[in-house]
Amino acid sequence: MTKASNLEGPGGTDRPLILHLGHEELVIRQRYETISIVNDLLIGTWFLVGSFLFFSPSTAYAATWLFVFGSVEMLIRPTIRFVRRVHLRRYHPGVPGIGDGGHDF
Repeated sequence: MTKASNLEGPGGTDRPLILHLGHEELVIRQRYETISIVNDLLIGTWFLVGSFLFFSPSTAYAATWLFVFGSVEMLIRPTIRFVRRVHLRRYHPGVPGIGDGGHDF
């Protein structure tokens, strides 16, 4: 059974997401950075597999679609960064330096 904790604490603080999986638990901190990393892994996967599929003419159609998926994923990356900045500013209005930490993920 999987159970997830609340993401937002009092005052909008970013608490870790904790997933309970039987006797184990998965703790995800800094969820926007984590989402960005997963997105980057998917981009690499789509392009790598697509590249191998181009070696055979019979799989070129599938390879083209994987390159389309990779391109869409590349558009998701700046969207994640934008949502992170808007989200942080929305929950921490007037606090200098929030969202300006120099992280580009």
